[in-house]
Amino acid sequence: MIDVDALHMRYDDTEVLSGVAFRARRGEVLVVLGPNGAGKTTTIEILEGFRDRSAGDVTVLGVDPAHADENWRSRIGVVLQSWRDHARWRVRELLDHIAAYHRPYLDTRHRKPWDTDELLRLVGLEDHAGARISTLSGGQRRRLDVAIGVVGRPEVLFMDEPTAGFDPAARRDFHDLVHRLADLEDTTVLLTTHDLDEAAKLADRILILAGGRIVADGTPDELSRAVAGEAEVRWTVDGHRYVHTTTESTKFVHELFKQYGDGVGELEVQRASLEDTYMALVRRHESGDVAAGTMPHIGAAGSALLEEVSR
Repeated sequence: MIDVDALHMRYDDTEVLSGVAFRARRGEVLVVLGPNGAGKTTTIEILEGFRDRSAGDVTVLGVDPAHADENWRSRIGVVLQSWRDHARWRVRELLDHIAAYHRPYLDTRHRKPWDTDELLRLVGLEDHAGARISTLSGGQRRRLDVAIGVVGRPEVLFMDEPTAGFDPAARRDFHDLVHRLADLEDTTVLLTTHDLDEAAKLADRILILAGGRIVADGTPDELSRAVAGEAEVRWTVDGHRYVHTTTESTKFVHELFKQYGDGVGELEVQRASLEDTYMALVRRHESGDVAAGTMPHIGAAGSALLEEVSR
């Protein structure tokens, strides 16, 4: 659905993107993380066809976005980082109007735009269908931005920090919508966010951009394992508390129960959070400890687990 290879973007003497490469499959939710200035928005704008690249190969739905036509645009959805047009329109009228532009292209693929009432319910704006857009709160306007992006039932949906300004209830509703699009509509979703908890909940895969390069690519669990390499196991035996750090927590716990059986209590296994992982990778990149474009790997445990428990 998305294929990026050796993507470069330069502004005058500043290289914003340097050799970015990744792919996204149908129905996959891909979350892009990175500090400000890492190149997240630039990458998305190139994929959307809004910005020309300096070099590299990019295809979305098998088409180069730089040369895409209106039929291609009808197959993608875009939720911009900020959009404040159409203040005098009413919510329902605007969604009906935008859906009309999609309909001729969707009919050729035997699909139809979202029913406006259903879409308003999905994004939580059913009580504001007749309201002028200028009267909406920031969070409500962001819900409308999401509705505009998905009204044409896109095959690929791009979203740049879509939940900025959302309250907890709106954020939960948005997560449900993303899962529905990916699982039931088979939509490929690529989004950026600074909310690491949100990324962990939504992502099938996470890309971490730093300095214009991808420094990590994997599931949240894979990234945590690759960076931390170790898990902290806590348990009690005969009223005594123990803590042990290991790179193979499942094997360690198995051996623990083989030795102590039902005597093991209050067992807890804690691995590094996505925030720990993200911060570690960005710091390593900034310090030059990790080669650009590579991801750390987990080292194999080299000690006997039972001996470790005894110690």
